[in-house]
Amino acid sequence: MQTLNVAARLRSSGLLRTKGLIGGKWRDAYDGRTIEVHNPADGEVIASVPFMGGRETKDAISSAYDALSHWRKLTAADRSSRLRNWYNLLFEHKEELGQLITLEQGKPLREAIGEVVYSAKFIEFFAEEAKRVYGDIIPSPLSDRRLFVLKEPVGVVGAITPWNFPLAMISRKAGPALACGCTVIIKPSELTPLTALAAAELALQSGIPPGVLNVVMGDAPSIGDSLQESTEVRKITFTGSTGVGKKLMAGASDTVKKLSTKFHNTGQQCVCTNRVLVQEGIYEKFINAYSKAVQNLKVGNGLSEGVTQGPLINDAAVQKVDSFVQDAISKGAKVLLGGKRHSLGFSFYEPTIISDVNNEMLIARQEVFGPVAPIIRFKTEEEAIQIANDTDSGLAAYVFTNSIQRSWRVSEALEYGMVGVNEGSISTEVAPFGGFKQSGLGREGSKYGMDDYLEIKYVCMGNMG
Repeated sequence: MQTLNVAARLRSSGLLRTKGLIGGKWRDAYDGRTIEVHNPADGEVIASVPFMGGRETKDAISSAYDALSHWRKLTAADRSSRLRNWYNLLFEHKEELGQLITLEQGKPLREAIGEVVYSAKFIEFFAEEAKRVYGDIIPSPLSDRRLFVLKEPVGVVGAITPWNFPLAMISRKAGPALACGCTVIIKPSELTPLTALAAAELALQSGIPPGVLNVVMGDAPSIGDSLQESTEVRKITFTGSTGVGKKLMAGASDTVKKLSTKFHNTGQQCVCTNRVLVQEGIYEKFINAYSKAVQNLKVGNGLSEGVTQGPLINDAAVQKVDSFVQDAISKGAKVLLGGKRHSLGFSFYEPTIISDVNNEMLIARQEVFGPVAPIIRFKTEEEAIQIANDTDSGLAAYVFTNSIQRSWRVSEALEYGMVGVNEGSISTEVAPFGGFKQSGLGREGSKYGMDDYLEIKYVCMGNMG
């Protein structure tokens, strides 16, 4: 009943949209198919949305392409003003949007509202950066020529976003794209499409013209293929698994598209610590203190007061987490806390701590995406760096030390795109978010986040006399 009551309030506010957005119009799937969106905390159906595919995506691409010529010709100040309006509306509706995120994704309401604020800040930042897309004048080697470098929008952008941060992953992609003068087709996860549709509704209200921002959802392979095959789509930006990212890279090569990929929240976060390395001198002391802190976590429906850990996104996620835990146990790890499905049922899993973990275990080699903390013992600084770098990924790492010299040595030696030193919360709209190795290509946020949505044009102007 709690799910249905909150959904009814959101529907009356106009933010619970249940149709795709193509060319400024809310559309059903052409064949009438739908897909249900569930609350992972109680299994209740929140709403049904269109199960779209290739035909709808091609129409969304056409709409985005038609809108491109007008949007890119607007002044940077005009685009900035409309993005600023969008930011204001997102912030104004942070409570409702937070409730929507909690309903379909499961994270505690406080975290969900925090995501809305975080997301809105990206739109605000790129509204400001829209006015700072500067070119250059190059000193010419010949006196009768002038050399110019211009920056222009790359064109139509396909943005494929995941379920773990259903609003933040949109604002980090759509924000810079729209600021640069690009138009966008958003393909949200079929597990969490409602937040994307609510954000699109607010974008329309903010004055972003029809066709500039489109949303299609449903048949992920068909939608992805249509985005990859289209010559009108000039860039694809994707956050998700490395496997899917590799397929998109291969598919995008046929039309030589630009590509950028990125690979708290119950551990369902790409920058969440996947391995905890503890020096042997404080190993036992750390485990005792850490266990006491984790025991104080309150698990439950994210809409309930005081909840600090919600459910995983679905049963498949629970099974994956449990399989990783069982693999670790079979290879000698010890469960100190948790280690099984929660008594609440549905998609809940107990907050878990595992000791005696080594790099031969799945949980130390792959992203668990769940509330599990594997503890690895090390002796020396050199050993810790070796263990940390012994992975195909390299998104975020964290170092805690009282030594200034060690903080510099270790942060420079780590093969990661982001390093937090004595700080566990490092993501911000003003800094570049991205990783090394198979953690992806490109950066989101900061002034560097604009680069992937711009083409550089060189103009050589000769003597006209």
